[in-house]
Amino acid sequence: MVESPEPKSVPSPAPRVDRVFDALEAAALAAEGRLEATVPPPVSTDDFRAAVKLDPRAVRARLDRVVMGEDPERGLDTMLEAGALAAIFPEVHAMVGFGDAEWRHKDVWKHTKQVVRQSEARLELRWAALFHDIGKVKTRSITADGKVHFLGHAEVGTRMFEKLDRRLPLFVHEPPLKETVRFLILHHLRANQYSPDWTDSAVRRFARELGPHLGDLLCLARADITTKRPEKKRRGLQQIEDLQARVAALAAEDARVAPLPSGIGDELMRAFALPPSRKVGEVKRQLEEAVAAGEIAGQLPAEAYIELVRASREKFGI
Repeated sequence: MVESPEPKSVPSPAPRVDRVFDALEAAALAAEGRLEATVPPPVSTDDFRAAVKLDPRAVRARLDRVVMGEDPERGLDTMLEAGALAAIFPEVHAMVGFGDAEWRHKDVWKHTKQVVRQSEARLELRWAALFHDIGKVKTRSITADGKVHFLGHAEVGTRMFEKLDRRLPLFVHEPPLKETVRFLILHHLRANQYSPDWTDSAVRRFARELGPHLGDLLCLARADITTKRPEKKRRGLQQIEDLQARVAALAAEDARVAPLPSGIGDELMRAFALPPSRKVGEVKRQLEEAVAAGEIAGQLPAEAYIELVRASREKFGI
């Protein structure tokens, strides 16, 4: 009896790394308005993983051109049609056809593309715009009255970005960029939550917590307004402008150096046996006016002002 030979295993096809770069180059050219609408060859997940392993910087460079182009929507659509979006960013691809309450018959993907286009052409803003709503897919809920909610989608989207970053070494060489994108995803809703009844303390706390990312966040908040209703858009933009103006006004106020040292009122009361009264305020006002006129220096030790008042008690009405 002759034994049948064992079947030979068929080797897996070699990754087509060239297809990845062809697809991304086509998308970049489309975003830059330099290419007629074409669909590059399909890109598989294996092809993409091989390309990232081979040259992550080259992949990132082409992706940067897509999001930074004059027409990023067209570049992203080219990635979608070629299968590159699903292979590279499945978290983003999941938004295609996923509706929300604002767009009704449209989808979060269309909203996202518009936010990318409306954002200032800076890497941190464009990347944050692309990822800012990825958490909506996992957080949608519909109440009994038919209203759609995406509670916690900023926090969920941030965790999804962190997982994406661990999977793909696209931002590993630029930690500051990665951290800024992450921060903007996490906080992208905060500026739109502002209302005029916020106290000055609340505005100061908002500015302090956002720190160096404040300007970027306000820019992203403006870009995130995609409503087609003119009045709603005007109100949304005005709300952000009002918040920015309050932050600036309070920062200017806080930056001013007080002419007199802290606690000068208490020192005056102790030195001249004065009760808390309007008289203490009048003496302080006279001292402040003298500082403003250049007659005396500001921010001297409290003892110096006490001696000045003691030497001119009649002038100060004490």
